[in-house]
Amino acid sequence: MTSATWQQFTEAEPVFAAAVWSRFAATKHHVLATLRRDGSPRVSGTEVRIVGPDLTLGSMLNALKAVDLRRDGRFALHSNPGDGSMSGGDAKLAGVAIEIGDPRLKAAALDGRQADPGPFHLFRLDLTEAVLTSIAATNDALVIRSWRPGEPVREVRR
Repeated sequence: MTSATWQQFTEAEPVFAAAVWSRFAATKHHVLATLRRDGSPRVSGTEVRIVGPDLTLGSMLNALKAVDLRRDGRFALHSNPGDGSMSGGDAKLAGVAIEIGDPRLKAAALDGRQADPGPFHLFRLDLTEAVLTSIAATNDALVIRSWRPGEPVREVRR
């Protein structure tokens, strides 16, 4: 499975990546899906940030979502739908989370937000797919745009 960093995504499809990011930037909290030990899904609230070339996700030490991601890094991330109007669309990402252990990178991810948060997990989210679903300007169809590394953005109307 081919994956890409956030920077690679933005370099490949800058307009689409900006539209996807606008949905995550619009609100603070989003929904993360991970895989439990038995393979069943777990959903958790989370925040994401862009740090350098990477989309990152932090977690309290040994939180279940972090335990899941350390065991099996596959994830799905759904942007908060906000007021439900679908203004700007509905964004979803999928990929593989890779834990970052370097203390300098972890400090950079905090960006001065907390002097000493104590131990925590930090993950880089490498993307295998980005999807943005919106309502057509004519109000008569859903417009589903999707991207995978190495491919152009595709659009489907339903």
